Amino acid sequence: MNIVEIYRRFPKESDCIEYLEKTRWKGTPICPYCQSNHTTPMQQEYRHHCNTCNTTFSVTVRTIFHHSHLPLQKWFLAISLVLNAKKGISARQLARDIEVNKDTAWSMAMRIRRAMVNDRELLSGIIEMDETFLGGKPRKIRGGGVAPHGRGTKRPSVFGMVERGGKIKAMHVKKPNIKKMHALVRANIDCAKSTLMTDEFGGFRYISKLIDHKTVNHKVWYVDGDVHTNTIESFWAILKRGITGQFHKVSLRYLPFYIDEFCYRYNRRKQASCFEETLTKAIGG
Repeated sequence: MNIVEIYRRFPKESDCIEYLEKTRWKGTPICPYCQSNHTTPMQQEYRHHCNTCNTTFSVTVRTIFHHSHLPLQKWFLAISLVLNAKKGISARQLARDIEVNKDTAWSMAMRIRRAMVNDRELLSGIIEMDETFLGGKPRKIRGGGVAPHGRGTKRPSVFGMVERGGKIKAMHVKKPNIKKMHALVRANIDCAKSTLMTDEFGGFRYISKLIDHKTVNHKVWYVDGDVHTNTIESFWAILKRGITGQFHKVSLRYLPFYIDEFCYRYNRRKQASCFEETLTKAIGG
């Protein structure tokens, strides 16, 4: 779904509302406050009156579009731009594209990210698991040289698990250790049906008690037969280029939403269009 298709399918506000109502209610409007289906349409206002609790409501109530005064066409354009930007789109760029101010564009993007909910199914098969560190260039230290690039820095660490040829899961982990790594594996991987491939990080010690585990020593080689973590490394390249090149800096408070955004797009990279799925999630469908 690109911007040309948005203008073709949804040229007016009424077209956007009609599509949302069809997607959310399947032809029978339901009051979001009392869940009653005894309603009367208010055609001129694109709203409905509930005959049970005597309130009026629109299809945008309790969705990411609620309390927004922007035309729905701009919302649809924003969703399309976010989904089509492989490495993300900054708030300022989004603001220029849909003609809103920067703060409005940032708020819209964050609402869209909240709708980009990933599946909770367990990963299975050959699973690659690795970590990366997000942030700028290593800082200089007194006496010359630079600070460490990876572990031992204050930059946030992100762990990810990816099925070869399949889906990915990633999350920010504070102070990773053996206990947390075991918990991540149990929560996200079907251990009985999977083989885990990692590097030599000490947090993966004893993980073989939970799952079949193979290790590649990156100090010696990056590929040992079919044992490697190149798939997850390619995802890290996309994530880092997005964080550094598009957003420049992301606070820890909002970092999980940005990580979910990149995972959401990656998991749907083979779909012709995930616009309809995202809209369904946006309205709580």
